[in-house]
Amino acid sequence: MSDAALPAAAPPVEAKEETPFRRFVRSFIEDRLALFGLALFILIVLLALAAPLIAPQNPYDLASVDVMDSRQPPGSLSGEGFTMWLGSDGVGRDLLSGILYGLRISLMVGAFSGILAASLGAAIGLIAAYAGGRTENAIMRLVDLQLSLPSVLVALILVAGLGKGVDKIIIALVMVQWAYYARTVRGSALVERRKEYVEAAQSLGLSHARTVFRHILPNCLAPVIVIVTVQTAHAISLEATLSFLGVGLPQTEPSLGVLIANGFQYMLSGSYWISVFPGFALLMTIVSINLVGDRLRDVLNPRLEK
Repeated sequence: MSDAALPAAAPPVEAKEETPFRRFVRSFIEDRLALFGLALFILIVLLALAAPLIAPQNPYDLASVDVMDSRQPPGSLSGEGFTMWLGSDGVGRDLLSGILYGLRISLMVGAFSGILAASLGAAIGLIAAYAGGRTENAIMRLVDLQLSLPSVLVALILVAGLGKGVDKIIIALVMVQWAYYARTVRGSALVERRKEYVEAAQSLGLSHARTVFRHILPNCLAPVIVIVTVQTAHAISLEATLSFLGVGLPQTEPSLGVLIANGFQYMLSGSYWISVFPGFALLMTIVSINLVGDRLRDVLNPRLEK
């Protein structure tokens, strides 16, 4: 057979270069436990957002709450005719509705406090790393002082002075958490400050603010993302702790902490569901966020790669 009769060889297929985002997704989905945590967290968020549509009762509407329905066991019928699948609390509110609306408050408090604390802490950490000298020493001594105090104690003092309410809780949590972001960002910014692109930006005459926030900050976001997940779970648990102690949200706003506190006095009388089911919802929320945060830490930290 002549060479002309041979089929032409197919051109080599060039392998597509893997983008950083694709590499991140591929590394994240390798951990099935993290995928379970992400799926569980998405489910919790969707249930919280759809609470007005799927909750059989609005726990904020006191006119729809009947005291005759108080402390009903799971599966009981309410006075309005709907089934209380998780029972009711001590004032007659449907516990499933209270949990769904409580998740909205807990997630909102965790998200807003995390974003605000991350913004404030990152800005302070960048200023400390870039300025150096006495400014850095003063800021870091303040950070050390903040981290040396128990977060629950600081939050208790702040809430006691500010009063009850969602906005007061968010302010207290921001004041408690900003130091974690400041220390982390300052450590990453010190490494980035010594690199050539910072010297190039300075030699071009760029302003200090542009050098810090347009060049150094984007390279410090990886550890910030990890801390946001961890501190969001911590903020949710801290809000529940404050509400359980009676200094967080008022009784008219059924957060998970308030629901747990309402049922604590009935635990020994057999009405376990009033505290157990909200506590289980709080546990699942915190666990799902921590599972995602642990995997993000492994993926975004190249030192932990196998």
